[in-house]
Amino acid sequence: MTKGYAEGPAAEEAERRRDALESGHALDEDEPLRAAVYGATRDEPESHFIGWRDDLDPDQLFSSGKAWGLTVRRVPRG
Repeated sequence: MTKGYAEGPAAEEAERRRDALESGHALDEDEPLRAAVYGATRDEPESHFIGWRDDLDPDQLFSSGKAWGLTVRRVPRG
């Protein structure tokens, strides 16, 4: 009878992949990720890259009314 949860090499690999993503690294260790802010502005109403998360605060940007529909995505540094 199964235990109802993953174990062994497959579970270890899944945990490694989750940890890599949470720490901001791509699954390929040679390609780290960076948090990017996307959203809409008055000048560009379609969702677009606004800036890097470590350079701006999306909550402050939204509350000021300068941007809306904000999302933070992890993208390869480049």
